[in-house]
Amino acid sequence: MKDVIQARGIVKCYGEVGSCETVVLKKVDIDVRKGEFVAIMGPSGSGKTTLLDILGGLLKPTSGDVSIDGESLSGLSDSELARIRGKKIGFIFQQYNLIPSLTAAENVELSLRINGAGKEDSRERAVSLLNMVGIGHRTGNKPSQLSGGAQQRVAISRALANRPMIILGDEPTGNLDSKNGFMVLDTLKRLNKKEGYTIVVVTHDHRIGKYADRIVRMMDGRIIK
Repeated sequence: MKDVIQARGIVKCYGEVGSCETVVLKKVDIDVRKGEFVAIMGPSGSGKTTLLDILGGLLKPTSGDVSIDGESLSGLSDSELARIRGKKIGFIFQQYNLIPSLTAAENVELSLRINGAGKEDSRERAVSLLNMVGIGHRTGNKPSQLSGGAQQRVAISRALANRPMIILGDEPTGNLDSKNGFMVLDTLKRLNKKEGYTIVVVTHDHRIGKYADRIVRMMDGRIIK
């Protein structure tokens, strides 16, 4: 299997221009193979979320390079980074980030419409995705009418809307009780094994270790295992 994510020498620091007062990532290297399910774990402050944001092109490193499906992100403009994110990466966050006034289907449709899909095609795709994650019977419900687990599965459907090759998750079970957490993990594992999605998840949730193909452990801005 080829690598769909390659990161080399990733450094991220903050401070005054020209200085590096706070170093968050210290020359991190990581590769993720096509179809792999990787969990990045470590204590708070270890740099997990910063690394995920850099892998997804949401944040630029101070130095180092990330390649997505063989395309380097170095030197790309914000609009070029947005293009790669829109085509190749789906994001899932701890805070589901659903629009309260829209139904489950409309939240998924919105992502498609923004990327130019027609109304009928967007609705068909949204309903298909919501069925795939097991909540096709809740397409007309608004977020306030859904459990946390159901909301997160709407968010997963939204992440899949534009057929990305990679799903990046930042604490996707962080706000969920055990039952809903397992439902979301089962959904992610099914998407990985049956649909072939490459999944990288940052988490404190040790249950994910049983679902992931590989655990990457971080400490103080470095990968330690």
